[in-house]
Formats: sequence, structure tokens, C-alpha cells
Amino acid sequence: MILPEKNRIPEKLETVHLIAVCGTAMGALACMLKDLGYQVTGSDDHIYPPMSRFLEEKGVGIMTGFDGSHLCHRPDLVVVGNAVSRDNAEVAAVEAMSLCYCSMPQAVNRFSAAGKRQLLVAGTHGKTTTSALLAWILFSAGRDPSFIIGGILPNFMSNYRTGGGDCVVIEADEYDTAFFDKGPKFMHYNPEAAVLTSLEFDHADIYRDLDHVRDAFGRFVSRISPESLLVSVDDDPNVSGLVGLAACKQLSYGVQADSPWRLGEVFVEPPVTRFRIIKNGKDYGIFRTRIMGVHNLKNTLAAVAVADYLGVAADEIAHALDNFAGVQRRQEIRGEKRGILVIDDFAHHPTAVKETIKAVRCHFTKNRIIAVFEPRTHSSMRKVFQQDYVTVFDPADQICIRKPSLLKKVPEGERFSSLQLVADLNQRGKLATHFDDTDSIIAHLVKSANSGDVILIMSNGGFDNIHERLLGAL
Repeated sequence: MILPEKNRIPEKLETVHLIAVCGTAMGALACMLKDLGYQVTGSDDHIYPPMSRFLEEKGVGIMTGFDGSHLCHRPDLVVVGNAVSRDNAEVAAVEAMSLCYCSMPQAVNRFSAAGKRQLLVAGTHGKTTTSALLAWILFSAGRDPSFIIGGILPNFMSNYRTGGGDCVVIEADEYDTAFFDKGPKFMHYNPEAAVLTSLEFDHADIYRDLDHVRDAFGRFVSRISPESLLVSVDDDPNVSGLVGLAACKQLSYGVQADSPWRLGEVFVEPPVTRFRIIKNGKDYGIFRTRIMGVHNLKNTLAAVAVADYLGVAADEIAHALDNFAGVQRRQEIRGEKRGILVIDDFAHHPTAVKETIKAVRCHFTKNRIIAVFEPRTHSSMRKVFQQDYVTVFDPADQICIRKPSLLKKVPEGERFSSLQLVADLNQRGKLATHFDDTDSIIAHLVKSANSGDVILIMSNGGFDNIHERLLGAL
């Protein structure tokens, strides 16, 4: 076991090593530390684009796998990712060498958030897009923000930034912090403004049930300072049941008539969507965006509410939204070959899959939508969502389900059945096909896809680089 007194960040340091460096937040932290002048190395056993490429371009040395020899240079600080277990070989080396170590949120607080106004975005869904929108609005308005976000923003070609302004935007994750700190990451921060986008059961590997998730979020909102602001979605009963625990100032947003920030008329005009925002019952303006779906319009409302609270003018917000380029792996168009469009999305929770397909359908009303799904998270590979997935693919015309590649990580009695899902989809009249591997999916799509089709690929992992391989094969 690591000695507790070594869970600290030394005042003076030159070298930092990150264990599990290819996670989006860990990768951002590694690059941020590199920019600050530290010598940075990292290791991981799941190395795939875009984060691996991003790290290499920033000059962060990535070592494959976990091995105690990776720490033979005795770094001044080791940042331990939350995907790292106590029996990791590099954790053992940290203990043996008596090295200083910390978690990712501890490092963010020290190197990025210290002395800044912390703007947090929390929730089961929409965290990345909402954080990205807020960061871009502040940047576009000349506020020079810092940010650390779980997805790469094409506007910056980065998922982090060290700005000279007084604000830092942080995507505040409910996942556990590290093996030595099982509390949620968001408990490490002290927000001046916090957004709560949604609350559902997820992360079945660390949360027992929905009540367990509610408890974590309840502790989060109840500790927000009375001088701070909580901005919460208005149509999620789980969120509504928690906001009473907060002693801070509050604003709600969404579609309810009595919400201070409300979505008005929506005009889908591909490739853009125009929409009206109502603030305190009065017309705030009509705005344009290139991101798809009502769920993303609500994410936009949340970011607008925080930006307005910080004094950003409506015309500055409109200019920013009109020029927001989205987030990589969130409805990202990866390419088009033979008239076939390939879109990549991070969706994995049933609600995210449902909303993503609905959004794409609204923008491609006359096209055939082929949904390709890889269950890969600890929750999606468990049978807890087995029945929920049966209806979420309804807007798609054809469905391809891959057998989970990491299913052995789930206890046998708790495993999700991709074969059963396909059978249930077919039973409901949907054209669904099961595949044991990615190669088979690519071969099937090359043969069956036609000009005008939209192939929507959903996974929270690299999915064997299916996007580039499919475009090459087409």
C-alpha cells in the first residue's frame, strides 16, 4: 500500500510521470504540464487516436504498457489515473521508490485551477459539449479562459488551455478519483458556478444503483458555496430532486415555461439550427449553431446562462455560437466516400445513444441511417441496460451491434448480451445484425452501404480505428 504521507505534490519539481496518460483528462493534464515547462512522460496500455496522436504532437513520451522500469528516472511527481488499480506494476514502483504521487484532480487544482474562478460542468450526459461551449464563448468574448475538457475542441485543436484570464472551465466527472481516493472527481473543486446537465444511473462498476449516484451528486451540490451559482436542467426529475439540497444561488434552464432560461422555437435548417432563447420570460435573441439535436440546444442554454452570469453580452454569445466547431467524437463527421457519410460519436449510455441517433435523423431526414454500436463501458457491458437498449435505436434504418471486446472484465452473471439485443431488435421489426469483430462490420458496410447513407458509429473507445479503416475500404 502506498504510504499516505506521499500523497502530495512537492513545492519544487521538474519531472512528472502520468500512469494511464491516454485518458482524455489525463492527456490534457500531461500536455498542460509540458507547456508549463515540466519534463513529462506517461504510460498506458490502451493507446489509440486521437489522444495518442495529440500527446505525440505535444512531445509527451508515451510508454506502452505498465512497467516499474518506466519510473527508473525517479520523477518528482507521479499522477495516478483513476483507471489504475492498486496492483499496477508502476504503482508498486512508486511505493518501492517512495515517490510523491497525486490524483488527476489534485494536479488540476495545483497546476490549472489555483487562484481562478472555477466553472464546473457536471452530469451524466452533456458535460463535454457544455464545457466546450462555455470555454469557446468566453474565449471568443476575449476573456482568455483556461480549460480542461474530456474531448478535443477543433476551435483550439486541444482539450486544454492555459489562459491569462481569471476563469477556468472544468468538466467535472462523477467517476471515482483514484484507487486511493474513491470519492467522485468533482468533490475536489470549489466552483463559482456549476452546471448540472442530467442525472441517470451509470458507471455500474463503482455505483450500486441510481440512489448511490444521487447521493454522490447530492453531496456535490450541497457543498457549493452560498455565494456561488448552480445552473440546473429543468426536465430531469433526478436533478429536480437534488437542487433543494443546494444553499447557493440557482437558475434553471430547458423547456419548462417557468425556467429563467428557456428554449423557444427551433428551426432545423441543415447544416445549421436556428433557435430562440427566452430569458426571464423575455426574448433574448435568435441564435445559430452547427451542433445537432435538442439535447445539444439545452447544453447550449446552460453555457449561455453561465456566460451571461459572467457578463458576456448576447451579441458576443451569438458570434461565438455561430463559429463553434463542436467537439471531436461528438457527432463528428469523419469523412465521405462514394456519397456515404461517416459520423463518429462517443455515445454509449442508452440515453446518449437515443439522443444522438435522434439528432442525426433530424438533420438527415431523407437519408438511410446505419447505426453501428460497440458496447464498451463498464455499464454498457453489463445487463443492467439490456432492455433499455432495445428501443433507443428506433430512428435508425439499419443497426450493427459489435460483440463487446472487453466482456471478460465483467463477472459472467452480470454480462450484457449483444446477441440478445440483436434478437430483440429483430423481434421489434428492426433490421439489426450481430458481429463478432470489427473486420466483419467493415466488410458488411462496404458491401451494403449505398450513396446517400449516413453511417453513425458510436463507441467510447478506439473501436479498432473503424472510422479511418471504413473510409479507406469504401
